[in-house]
Amino acid sequence: MKNFLVLLSAIFLVSSCQGQGLLTDKNNFTKQDTLRGSITPEREWWDLTYYHLDIEVKPEDKFISGKNTIQYKVLKPFQVMQIDLQDPLKITKVLQDGKELEVKHNGNAHFITLNKNQDTGAIHTIDVYYQGHPKEAKRAPWDGGFSWKKDKNDKHFIATSCQGLGSSVWWPNKDHMYDEVDSMLISVTNPKGLTNVSNGRLRKLVENDNNTVTSHWFVNNPINNYGVNVNIGDYTNFSEVYEGEKGNLDMDYWVLSYNLEKAKTHFKDAPKMMKAFEHWFGPYPFYEDSFKLVEVPYLGMEHQSSVTYGNKYKQGYLGRDLSGTGLGLKFDFIIIHEAGHEWFANNITNKDIADMWIHEGFTSYSENLFLDYYYGKEASADYVIGTRSNIQNDKPLIGHYNVNNEGSSDMYYKGANMLHTLRQLIEDDEKWRQILRGLNSEFYHQTVTTSQIENYLSKKTGIDLTAFFNQYLRTIKIPTLEYSIKNNKLKYRWTNIVDGFDMPIQIEIDGKSEWLFPKAKFQTKKINAESIKIDRDFFVNSKKL
Repeated sequence: MKNFLVLLSAIFLVSSCQGQGLLTDKNNFTKQDTLRGSITPEREWWDLTYYHLDIEVKPEDKFISGKNTIQYKVLKPFQVMQIDLQDPLKITKVLQDGKELEVKHNGNAHFITLNKNQDTGAIHTIDVYYQGHPKEAKRAPWDGGFSWKKDKNDKHFIATSCQGLGSSVWWPNKDHMYDEVDSMLISVTNPKGLTNVSNGRLRKLVENDNNTVTSHWFVNNPINNYGVNVNIGDYTNFSEVYEGEKGNLDMDYWVLSYNLEKAKTHFKDAPKMMKAFEHWFGPYPFYEDSFKLVEVPYLGMEHQSSVTYGNKYKQGYLGRDLSGTGLGLKFDFIIIHEAGHEWFANNITNKDIADMWIHEGFTSYSENLFLDYYYGKEASADYVIGTRSNIQNDKPLIGHYNVNNEGSSDMYYKGANMLHTLRQLIEDDEKWRQILRGLNSEFYHQTVTTSQIENYLSKKTGIDLTAFFNQYLRTIKIPTLEYSIKNNKLKYRWTNIVDGFDMPIQIEIDGKSEWLFPKAKFQTKKINAESIKIDRDFFVNSKKL
């Protein structure tokens, strides 16, 4: 029964990750995929500096309207700009300096011809007006869009989610991961009696004459597009100040009014998370914008400084332990996992979604580092090793580049087990901690490639990890240690490997640990034993001949 429940959990996790273009199997790509997923000529010539997203949300009609003011710096002269917005939303007009511009539409990509000269170094703005009934999320956050729900008091409970599918599903922007806006103002008008919570800090709240209220949330730090969110409901909030590595951090919690007392108890995992992750990864990356947990009508997502929560106030993943060890019930999965993305996804962001393992592999690994901090190294190892039952080995962790394509859902727990294996190779936990902290310092508020992460880890570990990453990221092969023992001789080699794979591995002989250095060809070693035990911390298979 236990194994059956673990299998069900694995199926639920993987199937949940499929939708909104997120972790779906796709090998045939269209022009629209290229326009969405590549740095087109109409994108590369300008750099985002500021957004002011100003919209009105009409819950009764499931309708939104407004504009996005886009400020940009000219990197090189060009006269056509690509802005993305997905059907059924429509751009109604685009203005620069008060003059309407020509817009040509190609599916979800919209090409704006600029009249004034775009001189290198100049800073300009355009206003993109739009409206319509945005795509409704049928199974958020997996298929993306707007969630138009009601709470148990029949009050509107609304939220956005758009990872994979893209933020252009609900607002017009430069919808590619490589260019993060430097700062942003999010202004949302909604009916009185409801509260909107977005990213950053609440700058002001304005009551309007037409029975609406407008909230203005300012994001001081660079933010990726899919991290921007709108959450509207009958919210109340409570807060605390966390004494962190960079000083006092405001931690705010926005929950449905009738869940206030429950949340005050359950959300104690949040400061525990902050303490553990600042230890492992370095200071929380967005002190200026605060940290928030916001209750939503779906499971949750890593929206920057506005982490959304819908785990029903249960431990584990909706009350289940994805590791099958019991350790997954020591914490609320959504609080720990989605907040872990503040370091890996929001601080360090992949430039191309093909490299999304950087987000999900490190963040899934953060779950067992949380356990390591509070319950010890063995407990953390038990947990991450337990999650191996969720690994499918269906396709490589890295997807196809330049077409908005993700790799396998194995990026979660195969990614975590790859990193757990790497920890063993270093043999120095403090060094490993400093490497993780160094990643968040070296690539602070940056977009990165897999190559940058690989090169950094090779340099800081002092190990050439080229074949290691080729093995675990770019193939579905799990290294297999083939061996035999005869006449006090251990014969061994690696099989099912890429060229150059020669990872050392620890084994136990007669209760004593020692290293083997297998290669593709058989080697021999004298031993005084009839069996060996392979260290479980290495994500490998073994085969006794």
